[in-house]
Amino acid sequence: MNDVESRLVSSDFVYDPYPLLHRLRAEAPVYWSEAIGGWLLTRYDDILVSFKDPSRFSNEHRLGRAVAYLPPAKRAKYAAFEAHYATKGLLHSDPPDHTRMRLLVNKEFTPKVVEQMRPRIQQVVDGLLDAAASRGTMDVVPDLAEALPVGVIAEILGVPADERHLFRTWTDAILSFQGVNKPGEAELSRAQAALVDLRGYLEGMIAARRRRPHDDLLGKFVAVEADGQRLSEAELINTCVTLFTAGHETTLSFIANTVLLLLRHPDQAAALRQEPALLGSALEESLRYESPVSRQSRLMKADVELGGQTIRQGDMVFQMLNAANRDPAHFADPDRFDIRRHPNRHIAFGQGIHFCVGAPLARTEATIAIGTLVRRFPDLRLLDDRPDWDLEKRNSRVLRSLRVAL
Repeated sequence: MNDVESRLVSSDFVYDPYPLLHRLRAEAPVYWSEAIGGWLLTRYDDILVSFKDPSRFSNEHRLGRAVAYLPPAKRAKYAAFEAHYATKGLLHSDPPDHTRMRLLVNKEFTPKVVEQMRPRIQQVVDGLLDAAASRGTMDVVPDLAEALPVGVIAEILGVPADERHLFRTWTDAILSFQGVNKPGEAELSRAQAALVDLRGYLEGMIAARRRRPHDDLLGKFVAVEADGQRLSEAELINTCVTLFTAGHETTLSFIANTVLLLLRHPDQAAALRQEPALLGSALEESLRYESPVSRQSRLMKADVELGGQTIRQGDMVFQMLNAANRDPAHFADPDRFDIRRHPNRHIAFGQGIHFCVGAPLARTEATIAIGTLVRRFPDLRLLDDRPDWDLEKRNSRVLRSLRVAL
């Protein structure tokens, strides 16, 4: 497997990771990658083990480790970066802190609460598609897949409309270093600058809500209590950074990837038009086939034997979700896109205590966006032959653009 290391960090792997992931799963399902700086898990069952054992496969301090490989003088330049990821937040904590924070956040993302957002989401989608219809073409990524979740999460958190454009720049920079344990200094510097700016913005919003309470989500987080415990300001800022970054990037990928898959599989698109009730199944198959989050990291709190390998305390582990969701041990003919697939127990949103808190919102946004798009534009077609995958993103399976004719 001498060629594996160079391929894992190549643009070709980002463009089409599946052949190499299939090989790793068959030959070395628990594989140490020096290039990435951690163990790669590619089997569905092994990844489930890691999801269900947060006491050893930990979320705490995992992203801050990205600067650990640097010599002390260089590492000192990233003090703000390390300080952010040393703080606990919803995605960067283990029980009991995670349990407390999850209880607070869950209240605002229940299926019932999300269902109440449906009319507003439909209104936003209709407006975006009306604008596209007047042009006759659209780039699905900025014109729909990005605009919808950014607008929704910003509106939920109370960000003014004329300031929402800032968040795509910040979140792109914050996500750019993730997915490997030895990112370059340029990526780390971008991420740190974005974190400083975003944290400062959030601090201002929180101070405003302390002075004058608001009924938006941030206002509720400032005021809410569970079992007599509030979110500290540090936890609140960390959690809000997560909601902004994960809250739009995952849904952006989900919507754009689904449009791409349907247009590249015209038989499946035709089946969906003939049977609109297949929409839910089509969305779940999209999540499986092109998982929006391609990998997640964990920091080992203790030694573990897994897949014939000893993973040591302090090692980084990467759960390759896009490999798990094409594991032939769990999915028949896994490289086939089939909107009628059943059963389809994918783990695109994770599993266990860290199952994506925004999954109900992401599914609702995608249901409305894809359902409306397919209904309004039955002759939708691709304008580019080759998918324009974002080759700088290792953690996400995300398109940079997707031009279509309506």
